[in-house]
Amino acid sequence: MKLADLVCHAADKKRFETIAHFIDFCARYLEYIDTGLQARIVSQNESHYQFFQYNHEGNFNITRPLNSLLMYDAASFAHAAKQFEMTLEQLGDGQRPADESRENLIRTIYTLQQAIGATLDALPAGKSNQARKVNGDLFERLIRLLIVSLKVDCVSGTMQVPVKGADGVELFKSSYQHDLLFSKDAELKIIGLVKTSSKDRIDKVFMDKFLYSRLTDTSLPHIAIFLNDVQRKKTKRENEYGVSATFLPGHFKAFTVKLNPLDGVYYCDIHPNMQEDTLLSIHIEVAP
Repeated sequence: MKLADLVCHAADKKRFETIAHFIDFCARYLEYIDTGLQARIVSQNESHYQFFQYNHEGNFNITRPLNSLLMYDAASFAHAAKQFEMTLEQLGDGQRPADESRENLIRTIYTLQQAIGATLDALPAGKSNQARKVNGDLFERLIRLLIVSLKVDCVSGTMQVPVKGADGVELFKSSYQHDLLFSKDAELKIIGLVKTSSKDRIDKVFMDKFLYSRLTDTSLPHIAIFLNDVQRKKTKRENEYGVSATFLPGHFKAFTVKLNPLDGVYYCDIHPNMQEDTLLSIHIEVAP
């Protein structure tokens, strides 16, 4: 498949309605990059990250950072995808998969999503905002599909939360859009945020929990799921690139200590600074 066909496919969200659709596209992309790239560029400061550079068909664009310790190649993905589907089936049936299945789940989810993101990086610069929107929407959809496959009631949607006065009388309703609404027996149990990165978004999930708790007088759990928190940065030398973290540890710790802690924060590609800091390591985990 040509890169132009892959880009056209990735940009059409209607082509990703099932987990199998994500797997099929990923396999095609991984087959393409085996021979279709202009170059692979190794990050100067964290060498396990790579950048793919496309040829003229992809405007010679350079992709987002891709963690080579997590991202499968075409040959290994063929086996990994089968194991992934089998593990999902076991979890959906209430079975406990083998412990080594955890790494496969993390790496497969990462590879599925980064295949889409890296493909969209081939779009011209003027369409970068469109690419980010599509990529983010598809990550949210992928996570929902995976959760639903485990026979968990989970949807996205807008909630109308009543705002009451001091006398307990409802004054109006406030609308809140959420990526994940987990329910059991028609009762809301967990609210979740899903984003490819926490950049410019981490404050929202803390505030959502705070406001929801105050408005409803409940302590409903709020969780956040992120793909990663790294971005490409240019070094001083020509044609050399590194990675920089987009996570804001000060913001996260301030909201955790002074507002309210979240009930789960999960990353596919967790950065070392999240594990080395004592407070962060308590509240941030590798997903799933």
